[in-house]
Amino acid sequence: MNPPSARPGHSVRARAVSAAAAVALTALGATALVSCDGGGDDTGAPTFSERPTAPDTGGFSGELPSGVASSAQEAIESVQASAASAAASASEREAERKASIGTEIERNRQDAENALKDVKGRGNALGEVAMTGKPRADTGGVLTVVLNVTNKTDEEASYAMQVDFLDPSGKVVETQFVGVEDLEPGEREQPLVISRQPPEPVLTPRLTKAQRY
Repeated sequence: MNPPSARPGHSVRARAVSAAAAVALTALGATALVSCDGGGDDTGAPTFSERPTAPDTGGFSGELPSGVASSAQEAIESVQASAASAAASASEREAERKASIGTEIERNRQDAENALKDVKGRGNALGEVAMTGKPRADTGGVLTVVLNVTNKTDEEASYAMQVDFLDPSGKVVETQFVGVEDLEPGEREQPLVISRQPPEPVLTPRLTKAQRY
């Protein structure tokens, strides 16, 4: 006697149950693997959240912490103080330089005047001193004379010169003294003589004395 044939509906349900069981077993196996990896060493790949948590900005003030701000302000003030000190030092050095130049010019003038005090006539070095003028356009309208002093002897020498400034009537309205020291034979220097008088009336410079000593 042949066994009763299986009903079509029963076969379909059996296959569905088998497939569901297989899926369940696969899922359980994957879970077991993940659990084993997580509980073993730290070499497994890290897990990430699909949606990172945004930082809490409620405590942000938008300003530097007071300690940092204070340090930054101190650094700025230190730099400013250093810059001010450097500027003051530079100004003091410039003032000292000008004072030194002024002192040297006065010493030179006094030495030349003293050297010419007892000189009779126009001196012994008129042939070694030539006088030219600088254009007023280059001196801001100030009358400036250039003395070309050349030692034409075979020995070291110093020179003292007197320059007078005459007004249109021929009257001497200003006298300047200038000296050149320790010129080697054949050496030349070109000291300047600057009038302190106003541009008007126009004055005429004159080399009155030149003494070699």
